This record gives sequence, structure tokens and C-alpha cells, in this order.
Amino acid sequence: MDSIYSVIFYVFAFISVYVQMFFLVTFLQKRKQIVYSPDDLKLDNYPTVTIMVPCYNEEKTLEKTIKSLLSLDYPREKLKIFIIDDGSRDNTWNLMQQYNNNPNIRIFHKENGGKHTALNLGLKNLESEFVGCLDADSFVHPQALKRIMKTFESNDKIMAVAPSILVFNPKNIIQTVQRVEYEMANYVKKMLGFIGGIHVTPGPFSIFRKKVFDELGPYRKAHNTEDQEIGLRMQEHWYKIDACPDAYVYTNSPDSIMKLHRQRIRWIYGFIRNLIDYRRLLFKKKYGAVGLLTLPSGIVSIIGVIFLFLTITYNFFKFIIDKIIQLYTVGLNFNHIFSFDWFFFDTKIALFLSIVLYILVIVSVMIGRNMTREKRTFSFTIIYFIIIYAVVAPFWMLIAIYNAIRSKESSWTLEVERRARNN
Repeated sequence: MDSIYSVIFYVFAFISVYVQMFFLVTFLQKRKQIVYSPDDLKLDNYPTVTIMVPCYNEEKTLEKTIKSLLSLDYPREKLKIFIIDDGSRDNTWNLMQQYNNNPNIRIFHKENGGKHTALNLGLKNLESEFVGCLDADSFVHPQALKRIMKTFESNDKIMAVAPSILVFNPKNIIQTVQRVEYEMANYVKKMLGFIGGIHVTPGPFSIFRKKVFDELGPYRKAHNTEDQEIGLRMQEHWYKIDACPDAYVYTNSPDSIMKLHRQRIRWIYGFIRNLIDYRRLLFKKKYGAVGLLTLPSGIVSIIGVIFLFLTITYNFFKFIIDKIIQLYTVGLNFNHIFSFDWFFFDTKIALFLSIVLYILVIVSVMIGRNMTREKRTFSFTIIYFIIIYAVVAPFWMLIAIYNAIRSKESSWTLEVERRARNN
């Protein structure tokens, strides 16, 4: 049993270290290609852009979201904002009426059908060259759109650009560790952009060429993770997706373990179900980095976290049982029971791999902070991030896998998330 455990551990540890090293080497090779735009950025051309804001019970956050869009540094005559009420049961629709006479804004109302149906209503009324979405609990940096359009301008083969998402004003340790997670995710996303491996176009302010939806069709429900599905659909048809590290979007993150737990169950459930739907991409060379790196890495991450959690739990209870046996054998002798000898310290390669992996994670966070121009250095929040996610992540992964096996739709989690956020 120990030999099987060792083989499994070394396989997952090696893959995890390899992926982190691959991203680091990519960064070192491509870092000079990460360009940051000045505040007075001028474009050669200003294409027409429509930003769709799907709403469901968003009365508390919508006004700030729309205000940020109206503050974008982009020609007014080139920008349209669609606010789409998906059958809200609060005061959202009444709040939207204040924008009825704004020439840059159109408002829509429909029966509740889910976010993808609200976005598709917007697509049916689309007249611009580019289109994007902004979740109604997020807001954008004034230069974000121009910087994303500069990325499109640099390469006419780019079909979608994802922004850098940052946690807005974290108020407790749960939101603070999410900020660390998002910083690392922005770094990973840009590295995947370099190699053509981005598999998700996040709801907060990803921008597309209209051609994407003209040729591939509208959004799909996609297990309530339509932003993952459209990313995978684009990759299946070899559409290039890139990331813009200085296009900042700020989002309100869950402020408790339970809210975070519900959100991640939905995300991981969606990833698993979309992975099943697009399993034809797995390990196929013709699909490049998505088939050979991104999706397999996602699988390894889920299984690896669960395996590590079960291993730690097993070793903990084994330690307790061994000490109980020792207590019954030699009696109550604290010096003997809790004595420490370096002879028993694990100096195997497993310890070395674990240390290397955690160091690489810390390096990833620091690079992500630097890429998003965060004026912060190393802090203990990185350690908190590693510890908290090591404890809670296996639970939402196990539940998501269980739901995926049962094909149990996770729409209830999305509803609970929204209700909890707006209370």
C-alpha cells in the first residue's frame, strides 16, 4: 500500500512542479512581451463596442457597475451599453429606468431564463464590431477597454481578450486570500495566452469580436458556466484568446467560507461537466496547449488536491492512533510521547518536492502581483491562502465531483450565491 501511495504522490507532485516550472520558464522567455499601456494611450482606430450587463436581483450593485462603464475612456459614439434584466424579483428593473434616456444605454426586460439567455438577447440586438459582458457585481478601470482594444489592434487573429480580475476592497481574511488567488490566476492566464491555452473567458469584461458569435453561435447554458463553454468552443475552432494584464476589473468576492464554498462548487462542477462535453479535446495535439496542458492540468489539480487532503487526514488519524497505542503500552510519559528526534524527520524526495511546489506557488503570486501593478510585496496572506485553500478546497471538489457523477445541475448554488451577496 505504501509503495502505491508513493507512486501516486510522486506522479502528482512531479506534474504539479512541472506545470509551475513551465509557466515560470514561459514568463522568463516572454516577459518583455508584457506591455503596459500609458494612461494617455491612443488607438489607431476606435471600433464600435457593446458591453452587455445581465442582471438578476442586482439593485444594490448595478448603479456602481453602470457608472464605471460610463466613465470608460472611450469615444461615446463608439460605445453602447445593454442592461438586460433577467426577470429580477427586486427593484432592479425600476432602477434601470433612470438610464432610459441615455443615448449610450439600452435597457431590456425578459422572463427569467438564466444568464446565457440574457446575453443572447443582447447578441440579437447587436450592431457593433466588438461585444463584451460585465457582471453586475463588478466595475472596470477607466482605461480597461482601451487597453483591451490595443491588444486586439496588435494582432488581427486575436478573437477574444480576457482582463485582469482583482478583488475589490477585501474586508476579511476570506476575501484577502481570494485576492491572492486572483493575482496568481492573472499570471497563469497570461502565460496560457502566450501558448494559446486559455479555456475560459471570464464574465467580468471579456471582450470578443462579433465574428465569434456570428460563426460559432450564441451562448449556451453550459451548466451555468457559459464563460468556460464559449472559451472551449473557441479553442475547438482554433480561435485565438489572449489576456490583457493591465485591463483591470474589480469584483466583489464571497465574504464567508460558505459563500465561497457555494461559488466554487458551481465553478468546479461546470468545469467537470464542460470537460465531459469537450472530452474530444483532451490529449489531442491538434488542439494545442488546451488539449495537452490546460485541461489535463485541471484534472490533475482536482485529483491532486483531494489525494493530498485524504493523505494528510489519514496520516493525522494514524498519528493519533499510534500515540494512543503507545500510551496504553508505556503509560503516561509525556517526555516519551511528545519527544522529537531528527532521525524521524522525513528527508525523502517527497518533502523536497513539496517545498519546491510551495515556493513556486509563492513565486507565481508575486509575479501576478507585479503584473497587475499591485504595490505589495510578500505578505503572510500568501501563507494564509495556501493553508485555507488546502483545508476547504477538497470539500468543494468532492461535492462537485459527486454532483457531476449524479448529473445534478448546480443552478441552485448560483441562486444562493446571488441572494447571499445581495443581502
